[in-house]
Amino acid sequence: MAVSTDKKEMVIRIAEIIIFELKLEKITPETFDPDLDLVDELGVDSMDLATVVLVLQDEYGITIDEDDYPKLRNINMIAEYIRQKQTA
Repeated sequence: MAVSTDKKEMVIRIAEIIIFELKLEKITPETFDPDLDLVDELGVDSMDLATVVLVLQDEYGITIDEDDYPKLRNINMIAEYIRQKQTA
């Protein structure tokens, strides 16, 4: 099953936001593994995640509840979460 261009573009954009906000070096949006666990594998803490969430809310015009943060473990999960919010 091919990944839709929209989802691919969203995954790249989310990666860009995470790389910029967390000042990650040596990672590009294209090389960022969308299944990489942000907390366990990348070491993102709750403050970093809150920063990323604020930018995502502005970027996509959605509200992300703090209770939903555990659902935002990797880029693919974030993209799916945003799509569900946008279509709800």
